[in-house]
Amino acid sequence: MPFPGGLWWLLCCRRGFTLLRRDYGEAEREADGEAEEEEEASFELRTQGDQGSLEVSLSQPTRSSSGSERSLLVAEEMRSLIMEKGPGPVEDDPDALVKGWLQREMRGCMKTPWIRPRKYWFVLTPDSLDYYSSNEKGARRLGSLVLTSLCSVLWPDKQLYKETGYWSVTVFGRKHCYRLYTEHLNEAVHWVCAVQKVIDSKAPVQTPTQLLMRDVEEHSSNPEVLEQIYRCNPILRYTSGPLYAPLLPFPYGSLDQSAPGPRSYTTLRDEAVKLFNSLQQLESERDPVPLMQGVLQTCLDLPPLVDEIYCQLVKQTTEPPAPGGQGDLHYWQLLTCMSCTFLPSPPVLRFLHFHLDKTESRFPASEMAKYACFIREALGKTKGRECVPSLEEILMLMQRQEMICTVHCPGAPACSVAISSHTTAEEVAQELVSRLGLSQSPNLFALYEQSRRREQPVGSATLLADVLTRFENLAGEQREQDPPCRLCFKHYGFLDTDNVPRDSLEFALLFEQAHEMVLRGYVPTSEETLQTLAALRLQSLNSDFSTHAPFPRLEELFPPHVLHARLPPPPHRPPAKCRGARLRAGLLAGGLWGQALAKQRAERDQRLRGRLREEGASTMAAIVEKWKLLQGMGRPEAMAAYVALVREWPGFGSTLFDVDLHVSPVGAGPQRLWLGIGAKAVSLYKPGEPEPLDSFCYGRISSFGASDSSTFRLSVEDRDLLFETSQVDEIAQLLNTYLASAGAQRLPQPQESPTSPPTSESTVLPQGLCHGAGPWQHRPPVGSSHS
Repeated sequence: MPFPGGLWWLLCCRRGFTLLRRDYGEAEREADGEAEEEEEASFELRTQGDQGSLEVSLSQPTRSSSGSERSLLVAEEMRSLIMEKGPGPVEDDPDALVKGWLQREMRGCMKTPWIRPRKYWFVLTPDSLDYYSSNEKGARRLGSLVLTSLCSVLWPDKQLYKETGYWSVTVFGRKHCYRLYTEHLNEAVHWVCAVQKVIDSKAPVQTPTQLLMRDVEEHSSNPEVLEQIYRCNPILRYTSGPLYAPLLPFPYGSLDQSAPGPRSYTTLRDEAVKLFNSLQQLESERDPVPLMQGVLQTCLDLPPLVDEIYCQLVKQTTEPPAPGGQGDLHYWQLLTCMSCTFLPSPPVLRFLHFHLDKTESRFPASEMAKYACFIREALGKTKGRECVPSLEEILMLMQRQEMICTVHCPGAPACSVAISSHTTAEEVAQELVSRLGLSQSPNLFALYEQSRRREQPVGSATLLADVLTRFENLAGEQREQDPPCRLCFKHYGFLDTDNVPRDSLEFALLFEQAHEMVLRGYVPTSEETLQTLAALRLQSLNSDFSTHAPFPRLEELFPPHVLHARLPPPPHRPPAKCRGARLRAGLLAGGLWGQALAKQRAERDQRLRGRLREEGASTMAAIVEKWKLLQGMGRPEAMAAYVALVREWPGFGSTLFDVDLHVSPVGAGPQRLWLGIGAKAVSLYKPGEPEPLDSFCYGRISSFGASDSSTFRLSVEDRDLLFETSQVDEIAQLLNTYLASAGAQRLPQPQESPTSPPTSESTVLPQGLCHGAGPWQHRPPVGSSHS
């Protein structure tokens, strides 16, 4: 006879059941094992108050054949942290800080709205977070989460509340994670604050590796004690087995996955163990460069792992089975890359220096000693990197050699410069100024990053190795027909353009930069003048007209936007006013009518391309006719005539920034303008207009600076001008550069909020550019600008 439905339900509740692969009714059985797991698990951390003698061997954590035991067991510490509580009355617990009913998710998965989690009585004590079956006298303690300084707690998630109607409180421990829920926000905040206060009150914990590092530092002058420490503690030496726990303490809990980036990570503890597995793969890797770059990228994404990787590399290079072998040298090569990319914390840095000294004294004149010497020198120069080393840089570091960087100079051959991982743009700019004979020039020079889409100056403190890494990353994203990214040496600021000798290299640089301004449309002039400039460009390139002379493309001689302006604008279609009209238009676009529209659009584009070819051919013919009139003009004369025509524009010599000026009438939109920063004045231009709308000499400017990250404020006498731009820092830096070059005092800066960026950095020239008359300490703005 079958059991009634009610009896079946009672049995399921007593024995537990599974719904959608989720277990319920097993809270008591699961909770029984939590405390046992906490007590039986190996506890590799020590508190600072328990720093006893290290005479006891602290071996490398290894798993037994069953995988459930580890040799590193400190049961006494676990017993001191986990309070033994009897079945006394829950309400009478004198150590209770906070207590109340909370709902807990048993299996650690995300809470679903159709299944209510179980409700338990939670009690927070100075040492743990416990939960009971009820708040009655003699209630059974079902579980306990030991709280240490490495535990963490997450604040309530508003998005989860919108989805489920519950506020969450997540507490991360070493072995368990409690996800608790309540319907009241103030109750959730109260629990979070209380748990965080208990965590903050705990003494920082230290791993055996940290304690041994301290002992090694204290006994560094006693070889016998050091030998005993290394002999009795395999955790400091090379191991061929896996690592099951990190060498340094890391907070419990998952990482924030909302940070931008293509990589996803778990917890710091798990990532540290994974990195050790990657290190062990280096020993047998034929091409270790990609693996090394992956390890460096992980350290860049997760800075807390830098010290851990340093400790792991020191461990694996201490008493290896084959000193100087291929596997051992791979460890040293990765340690070399680390030393040129990241700087460890002071305790790890001291331990690393001790390891380097020990290696050099034990293996003099060996490859390991050479790497140790190189690493020591690199650590004295490393200040941090924006990017990990490129593949080329890693190959050079493995050989302890410098890289060759190619810098292009307009109007001159490209220059090859030897750089290291610590070479800055300022150092290369100073070298090029000296090499190209520009030391007596009063103008400013800088390195620029050039690509198909943009051009921006490189800051003086920027490492060129980081720039080359960005080029390597962009090369994988660009199309085959796109020109590669490159470094270029150019003028940054013009203090004197009238007295540049025509036969000098600087004049060739000035000519090339003036031509770039013309092609980009930053020289507003007539079309007739533009054709004359193109003819002068041809004369400077090919001398007199000849049908056999190489002919550049039209877009390399004439501004393309002028040709596009001749084309008729596309037909304007008014938007559909009502929903029904939009629906009908969508239905028509998806049927035959849509195919007809696509055909018409293709025909119109073809006609526009044909019209553009016709306009280009007529323009090229006019340029050739003007070129023929320049018969007999030499290259220097053509370049001088070109620069003279461009210099007729009042804004020549200024650095132009695209800005949006906020006008005073309420409701009026911003006005797009050019902000020209020159050596003597600041001017405002309407794009395409030759004359400035207004111009302010530096004596009229009372202050300038950044109102926020995208707004630049310029105070002129009794009015404030607000410019919306993405180049706030660049404008401020250039203004300070011109003020310092003129010997002016630094202008007073407006008061800034604590969150606003600084307006300038010093009263002298900003760091980053190179003055021709000598090396100036300055920094160029980071962002695209047009000189």
